[in-house]
Amino acid sequence: MHQQNILFDLDGTLTDPRLGITRSIQYALAKLGIDEPDLARLEHFIGPPLLQAFMQFYDFDEAKAWQAVNFYRERFKVTGLYENLVFDGVPELLAALKGQGRTLYVATSKPWEFAREIARHFAFDHHFKVIYGSELDGTRTNKVELIRHLLDEEGLDPAHTLMIGDRKHDLIGAHANGLQAIAVGYGFGSREELVAEAPAFHFETVAELHQAFIKP
Repeated sequence: MHQQNILFDLDGTLTDPRLGITRSIQYALAKLGIDEPDLARLEHFIGPPLLQAFMQFYDFDEAKAWQAVNFYRERFKVTGLYENLVFDGVPELLAALKGQGRTLYVATSKPWEFAREIARHFAFDHHFKVIYGSELDGTRTNKVELIRHLLDEEGLDPAHTLMIGDRKHDLIGAHANGLQAIAVGYGFGSREELVAEAPAFHFETVAELHQAFIKP
C-alpha cells in the first residue's frame, strides 16, 4: 500500500452515520404516507445514491424518488448530519497517513456541502486536501463518475492512488478508474458484497487498516 494519494469514502468508512441517515429516511417516508418504525430496516440506504435507493427499495418512479430525497434533506441538513460518530481510531489513522506525507481526499456520493460540514463539525477536515461529493441535482452520485472527476481535477495518477470504502460502489468506482481498492468490514457492506468485487485488501477493523499502513 505504497500509494501517495488515498481516497476515503465517508459513510461507513470514516463515520457511522446510521442514526442520522435512517431517521431522515424515516422522516421522508412519513411525509409520503409510509410508516416505518424500525430504523434497522432502513440501514440499506447507507452507501448507495439516495435517488436510486428510493427507486429500488420502494419502487418509486424518479419524480417520487426526488420528492423523497428532498424530504430527506429537509431533516438531514438541519439535524441528521450531526447524528453521526467518527469511528474509533480514524483520527489516529488519518494523522498517521498525513505524517507519512500522503495526500488524502474524501470521495463520497453524499452532496459535497453536507460532507464538508460533517468533516468540519467533527474536526477531521484538516486532514484532507479536498472533500469531493455529489451535487444536489444528483450529478456525480455515481462513484465511477465521482472518482474520475476527482482524478481529473487533481491530476492524479491512478497507479499512485488508492480507494478505501465499505460498499461495493466504492470498489466498482475504484476499479473502473484503474485504482486499487481496500474494503473495510466495519461499515455497512456485507462480506459477500465486498469479496464479490475482489478488493486488493480487506480489513475488518480500523486498527487492522492502520497497522497495514505502518508495516515496513
